[in-house]
Amino acid sequence: MKVSTRGRYALRFMAELARLEGEATNPSIKDISNAQGISDKYLEQIVRPLVREGLVRSTRGAQGGYRLARPANRITVGDVLRATEGDLAPVDCVSSDCSRECPRSGSCESMFVWKAIKDATDKIIDGITVQDLLDKHNPFESVDEDD
Repeated sequence: MKVSTRGRYALRFMAELARLEGEATNPSIKDISNAQGISDKYLEQIVRPLVREGLVRSTRGAQGGYRLARPANRITVGDVLRATEGDLAPVDCVSSDCSRECPRSGSCESMFVWKAIKDATDKIIDGITVQDLLDKHNPFESVDEDD
């Protein structure tokens, strides 16, 4: 799995929204673009799927702008990456949106590898929230290897 700039910038956008939560006005694309050093045109494209997936709310008008649709501690890195990158499975046969089963799934020697990679990736990205990004907290640092 390789995360594109789209996914990386989406995480920065979400972290910036979380950081600005509670401000008098909702930040605009321009505000976040300037704060994060991301092109506002590119950021506009990145925000669309975040709004569509219900992670961000947009408001029009003089006091318009963007805000998180739910608390930062209830939005995971996985939510953001899947909204902007799509399925993150390493191969199609373990993808959640695979419409047909692989004809070799019963005899594939490497299927367990792809499934293990997907499961490990999902565990990590679904275990870190946008709030963790702000807090610079890695919830996996203190996990005992024997757990």
